[in-house]
Amino acid sequence: MPEKHQKEAVTKADWLKIELYSPPEMVDALNNFVSEIGAQGAFQEDGELQPQNGFPETAFRGILNVFLPCDVRLPQRLASLQTYLDSLAEIFPELEKPTMKTETIHDPDWGEAWKKYFKPIKVTQNIVIKPTWERYSPAGGDVVIDIDPGMAFGTGQHPSTRMCLEALENILLHDRSINKWRVLDVGTGTGILGIAAAKLNDAAVLCVDTDKKAVEIATENVLINNVEKHVKIRHCEITILAETFDLIVANITAKALIKLRPHLQRLLDQRGYLVISGIIEQDKKDIEDHFPAAAFPVHQLLTEKEWICFVMRKGNSPA
Repeated sequence: MPEKHQKEAVTKADWLKIELYSPPEMVDALNNFVSEIGAQGAFQEDGELQPQNGFPETAFRGILNVFLPCDVRLPQRLASLQTYLDSLAEIFPELEKPTMKTETIHDPDWGEAWKKYFKPIKVTQNIVIKPTWERYSPAGGDVVIDIDPGMAFGTGQHPSTRMCLEALENILLHDRSINKWRVLDVGTGTGILGIAAAKLNDAAVLCVDTDKKAVEIATENVLINNVEKHVKIRHCEITILAETFDLIVANITAKALIKLRPHLQRLLDQRGYLVISGIIEQDKKDIEDHFPAAAFPVHQLLTEKEWICFVMRKGNSPA
């Protein structure tokens, strides 16, 4: 994590704005990568349906706006990003290759100005995601989560994150059958979901991620939100976990969810809830095939645009 004085040192330079156009399956991976190469800010915009190969069928493309300082490491960062885009195209030949467009911004104050894209946003009936530098006066019932997007990507703006937050809110505020909730956040990223669980119901939360950078980011955000007594962060695979949980939330990808299904089933307590997202419409049947209703009855199905969030519960009758 860069020290504060290092960030301030580049605020008087030019900035390179990169617009990354990507299929939705790759957006989270790109978010993580640009963070690793030193992006000082990023925000995601809703894309639009684009024609594929001249045919009338269309595919959704997201837009990720990334800001890099124009310093001596910029050429190396750009080369690394292009190599990464090429590797994604090789790994996912069935998906459209991500592309990028660049623009130099001559604004000596851009190191702070990019923050204008982040304002407090009420993502559910009760949950508000707030940048650390913004003022916000909570109304009755508001659950405020502070995030610094300068050090972490993920501000609750993505549909899959919003739906997970809605599911957590519905479960933790309305199900009184559990006295002390035990929650597992798989692939925690910025830690938003785990932090939300702790703030909604004083849940005992374990956040896990295989990315060391994500673990650092989540740890910072847990401290910012003063929930370190409730939330633990571990750098590990869920395959090594032995304890069971009343609620498991995994906002990752359909492929990762399918791969982890046996472990998610093993770690979920009797009558426990499983919230899974990061799923697009075309992957819905694969998820239903690998998470059959006999083992994972659907409690609720949330949708937003092309994104889907399944809320399943052991011991429930299928919806």
